[in-house]
Amino acid sequence: MADICRIPLYRTIWRWHFYAGLFVIPFILMLSVTGAAYLFKPELDRWQEREWRGLPVAERVDADAQVTAALAAFPGASFHYYRVPEAPGDAAIVRVGLPNGTMRDVAVAPRGRVIGSVNPDDRISAWLAKIHGSLLIGRAGGIIVELTASWAIVMILTGLYLWWPRGRGPAGVVWPRLRLGGRTALRDLHAVTGFWVSGLALVLLLTALPWTDVWAQGFRAVRAEMGWVQGAQDWKSGGHASHHAAHDHSAVAKATPAPVANDTPRVPLDRIVLRARNENLPAPVIIQPPGAPNMFGPPNGNAWTLTTQTQNRPLVRKVSYDVVTGIEVSRSGFADKHVIDRIVGIGVAWHEGALFGIVSQLIGVLTALMLMIVAVSGFLMWRRRKPEDMLGAPPLPRDPARLKGVAAITLLLAALLPLLAASLVLLWIVDRLIIPRLPRAAAWLGVARA
Repeated sequence: MADICRIPLYRTIWRWHFYAGLFVIPFILMLSVTGAAYLFKPELDRWQEREWRGLPVAERVDADAQVTAALAAFPGASFHYYRVPEAPGDAAIVRVGLPNGTMRDVAVAPRGRVIGSVNPDDRISAWLAKIHGSLLIGRAGGIIVELTASWAIVMILTGLYLWWPRGRGPAGVVWPRLRLGGRTALRDLHAVTGFWVSGLALVLLLTALPWTDVWAQGFRAVRAEMGWVQGAQDWKSGGHASHHAAHDHSAVAKATPAPVANDTPRVPLDRIVLRARNENLPAPVIIQPPGAPNMFGPPNGNAWTLTTQTQNRPLVRKVSYDVVTGIEVSRSGFADKHVIDRIVGIGVAWHEGALFGIVSQLIGVLTALMLMIVAVSGFLMWRRRKPEDMLGAPPLPRDPARLKGVAAITLLLAALLPLLAASLVLLWIVDRLIIPRLPRAAAWLGVARA
């Protein structure tokens, strides 16, 4: 090990791994905790609505009367959608837009009485989404999270290079030698856990990119230029405050509240509810009225629109019914999307732990726990070897001229991850123009070549 640490390539990659890890560790811990919790969004939402379930069903009213009750409870509100109850004793959830631009999910009992309401942005899952996607500071936070994801990819790739066995046996490579204790056990725990989690972590990071700001804007432009757009994009990205807030859908509704005219002749909502039950869509199933703001595309036309808010994108489909006759006028599903959007949709479902139900959720929790182990063990390793008067970064190689392979890989990653490229330019400026003028800072950072 001591010999390989003197090789310029190894030392350079070790240094990259060190700085990438030092930057992402606090964010990895935060994203792992919030991401693991968000995997259980359906369960969290059901728990928050526990008092709205198992209600008496005698003398129940129809869906139209439930909507009327919800609108009466909030004068001046506009009707955005009706969420079909999962069970006969469950309250219907009517989302309304208030005159001040905020939203309310209004719970209406089967008998037609309003029994509660909640701002969608105040749900536990919505708060987790905001923290996970934007650190509660809007787009600036989203950019920080995207930058973290970019450097986390660097950390994983460099970590795999450092882990590579190079003729060693499986001990300390495939399983950690914990019984040795001390630095060896800590190093093995870090390296072996990092190896086992690397594939799952890379999948999580790559499937998060379509939700980001800078990367997603470029991706959207490429989709349009290449003719990959086929229907509305069903995930939010680029300039939105939160990745996972896409599944709350309130942001779009707030932006374009569109009340439905009460005098529009239309087929009763209750008839569309009956049609919805025959579709066997996964919950939560919603019905949007004519003219209501669509979740991701333009407002609905002159039709009732049935769809589902399930996070398992491959199961999503949309059916529209004529507002006067109730006859089906259009139908679209996952198979109708462009193959690129289908790949992204599958990745989104995996990222949120929805693709294979509880199995995906458990894999997501395991991934989060392993990432936390890697982060904490890496921090402890750094603290143990850090000198009192220095950052403790691995020293620079004496001959950086032999690192053309590293440069090529760096350029490739920079081309694919724009925020990584921007940060590399900034680091180059600091390294070349600022650090040389600050000898004490250079010594603390370990910039002097070994």
